Amino acid sequence: MNPTVVPLLAQLIRFDTTSRRSNLQLIEWVQAYLAGFGLACRLTYDDDGGKANLFARIGKPGLPLVVLSGHSDVVPVDGQQWRYPPFELTDGGDGRLYGRGSADMKGFIACVLAQVPLFVQLANEDRLRQGIGIALSYDEEVGCLGVGRLIDGLRADGESIAGCLVGEPTSMRPVIAHKGIAHYRCKVKGRAAHSSLTPHGVNAIEYAARLITHIRKLADAEAAFGHHQPLYDVPFTTMQTGLVHGGVACNIVPADCEFMFECRWLPGDEPQRLVASVADYAETLLVEMRQVAAEADIVIEPVVYSPAFESDPASEIRHYVASLCGCEGGAGVAYTTEAGLFSQAGMPCVVLGPGSIEQAHRPDEYIEKTQLSACFDWLGALTSKLIK
Repeated sequence: MNPTVVPLLAQLIRFDTTSRRSNLQLIEWVQAYLAGFGLACRLTYDDDGGKANLFARIGKPGLPLVVLSGHSDVVPVDGQQWRYPPFELTDGGDGRLYGRGSADMKGFIACVLAQVPLFVQLANEDRLRQGIGIALSYDEEVGCLGVGRLIDGLRADGESIAGCLVGEPTSMRPVIAHKGIAHYRCKVKGRAAHSSLTPHGVNAIEYAARLITHIRKLADAEAAFGHHQPLYDVPFTTMQTGLVHGGVACNIVPADCEFMFECRWLPGDEPQRLVASVADYAETLLVEMRQVAAEADIVIEPVVYSPAFESDPASEIRHYVASLCGCEGGAGVAYTTEAGLFSQAGMPCVVLGPGSIEQAHRPDEYIEKTQLSACFDWLGALTSKLIK
């Protein structure tokens, strides 16, 4: 393996970039690292200025770019039992490197940064026929919230994007399609009452439960009768409820309940038809609720939306990946990446990176050294496609 990959990964792991925290220390460190090779970076910030995307281009102005894209944030370690310090890279002596983000997806970022000397050398020698872009985003783990501003910046700069490689952990096997994801918040307002006088109240938890049961029935119907696409590991559109909050005490009819549900849909589908069914059922429940409490209400709010993704089989990035991987096509997956937003903006994508998605988000997250070595070598091979 290239000797710089592991030290770079170790430095990236040291930054606790859990999505609820700022990522600026990591971004500013990468900015300084790239500046050491004469590269300027464009940063695009969130509304509070506490988080930023980073973009750097390598090659002459005007060259179409192949963008190497990764997200800087990681998921929390709260409540997980780790054998190793999560924000220190630990060599387990078993061919694995442990640490939060090692697979998802700082391993890919480290490989990209380790290839920067080659990228810059080729640019300085005027050997690139396509430029290389390095893109790091914030808040991918909480709904792909940050990358939109990075994409807006690319458009504002008039960058021509020939293709985008999103380096999520795929065990270095191409992913050419994934589902979209949307999260919704449902607020149910009833009426409180003493639990000995339940007919005088409207139990918000019980009505929320009826809505949750309806969502479960919709999900079961999709699994049994909905469109199936064999390309995917979960080949149909799914729904589920992930969070529920409500009630004050067991002897009080609860006036309020709130829950979050999600939909993950196949390309060509949209969640609106399913959410409309939930809303229609909510209206039916409201008629019943307002017979007791005129103030009763049910509100469904969209929280997160990230589109589904299908790679263009005619795109140049698909041809690069097919030739380098020795395969045609690729997998479809149930998880969601920023490729959906890049693709929606007209930037052809493939998802491919080191490490396994099965290790992402888990305690003792790890990446195999062989995966890092394979990724570093693969990026070098990709670069050979971009030279004159």
